Amino acid sequence: MDDNDFDDLSDTQNLPDDRQLPIDRVGVKDLRYPIRVRDKNHSEQGTIATVQMTVDLPHHFKGTHMSRFVEVLNSHGPVLHVRNIRDILVQLTESLESDQAHIDFEFPYFLEKAAPVTKAIGLLDYTVRFNATLTGGLARKADGKVDFVVTVVVPVTTLCPCSKAISKSGAHNQRGHVTFSVRCAKPMWIEEMIRLVEDSASSELYSLLKRPDEKFVTERAYDNPVFVEDLVRNVAGRAEEDENILWYRIEAENFESIHNHNAYALIERRTTRSE
Repeated sequence: MDDNDFDDLSDTQNLPDDRQLPIDRVGVKDLRYPIRVRDKNHSEQGTIATVQMTVDLPHHFKGTHMSRFVEVLNSHGPVLHVRNIRDILVQLTESLESDQAHIDFEFPYFLEKAAPVTKAIGLLDYTVRFNATLTGGLARKADGKVDFVVTVVVPVTTLCPCSKAISKSGAHNQRGHVTFSVRCAKPMWIEEMIRLVEDSASSELYSLLKRPDEKFVTERAYDNPVFVEDLVRNVAGRAEEDENILWYRIEAENFESIHNHNAYALIERRTTRSE
């Protein structure tokens, strides 16, 4: 069998569609791929990302070519560096004849953390997301505009101010997640985003704590009570002070320890620096 045997295979995706309905996003998702990301302390960190790649589909095309998404990603080798994101987006618009392309990465990111008293070292994982969109890629190619949003999901401890105020002893606390997304003037370290969030909570989390450490963390949380409303405002205040941050979105969810529901708050805004 030679290549000529495939010449008459129908390209169904390129057939015309008469419904006159463009599709905003079409592509592949839940594809796992090895990537390397910048690590402030170790230059780079290897991890495994779950990837979604999509493009817009003009109304006159019946379908897209799903295999081309994987081909474009694989063309960058077995380990992808995030600095290749623009190149991938440009390739997607060219290969799939689209004006807009999107690529999303979600991956675990690990930090070494020393316990506050004993300094015992443990690894703590955070969820990180990169969401990038190229607009005008087919028309302007490499000059197309890329919108890049970085998100970190940071686990924290919060202690209830109301519980502390009304109780003779003790106060209920809980673990929560802060989802912090930013657009920046220049790249921002993942570690800096995590630190900004952890400094805004009652206490940060650790993977390894001895008894002196546990005593310290418990008392620190008790001395720094925050409602979920306080938490998002604390993060927002620090984001406003950072000259590099142009836009932010902060979600805080507390997994309540004395209720069968969660507490939730959100702040989203552009900073004055983006105007």
